[in-house]
Amino acid sequence: MSIEAKGVGKYYGKQKALDDVSFKISSGEIVGFLGPNGAGKSTMMKIITGYFPPNEGEIYVIGLDAVENSLEVRKKVGYLPEHNPLYPEMYVTEYLKFVAGIYKVKNKKERVEEIIKMVGLSPERHKKIQELSKGYKQRVGLAQALIHDPDVLVLDEPTSGLDPNQLVEIRKLIRDIGKEKTVMLSTHIMQEVEAICDRVIIINEGRIVADAPVSEMKNMGNAEGYSLEVEVNEAISEELLSVINGVDKVISNSGLNYSIEISSDKDIRAEISKAISDDGKAVLSMVRKEKSMEDVFKELTR
Repeated sequence: MSIEAKGVGKYYGKQKALDDVSFKISSGEIVGFLGPNGAGKSTMMKIITGYFPPNEGEIYVIGLDAVENSLEVRKKVGYLPEHNPLYPEMYVTEYLKFVAGIYKVKNKKERVEEIIKMVGLSPERHKKIQELSKGYKQRVGLAQALIHDPDVLVLDEPTSGLDPNQLVEIRKLIRDIGKEKTVMLSTHIMQEVEAICDRVIIINEGRIVADAPVSEMKNMGNAEGYSLEVEVNEAISEELLSVINGVDKVISNSGLNYSIEISSDKDIRAEISKAISDDGKAVLSMVRKEKSMEDVFKELTR
């Protein structure tokens, strides 16, 4: 087991940031660690990476107690914090050689070259860090987390500040890394979770409220139902559809488009189409949208 948390609790004064948090992450797994702001995500990541100990419970990384063997654990973990701490006055290559020296990396020069190519820093390698865009600074942060070839990678908002093209590249890189290493990442982007992660852990107010494979996560929570995106040839009144059994809400969008929230899994498209037709209007299109990861997240952390 690469990461194992057993009843972890953490206090900041009287405030309990983590409350009896337990989970296991196996080698070769990419796990999304999600939650609203202040839920305890960054606190948990800092405990895993040895920044500070828990007040309660135990945390093991690669079979080592993260408190009793803090230095050894840090040798095996790569960490990209949410607020990427860099030395802005240093050049990219200079900084990575500096970090490689701290970790006592063998063949330092060759490893730096390998990492620069891996994370796509080659075009900016001769610049000072303070001259880089936010996206390239994020790549430097990812490079320093990988420089010592860690067994476990902990990434807090790893794609922050990246443009769409960079997003595709970094997501592919994380997926490739996840084939050999354990990756735990925090993000607020639900599409990113579906694109990268094998499994999702959702934390809210310091407690885990969901832990399941991505494929199963959409079936979690209490809410049932779906939504319909309907386009008509003439405007309709919201009251026309609101009286249909199962219709929870009708939202008028731009133009002649409407979003219809259905409160059960019953298919009522025929009834909606008939109501619109009886009103003398025509349905141009009707698309059913299933519950999304974002819907589940909102429901579980409400």
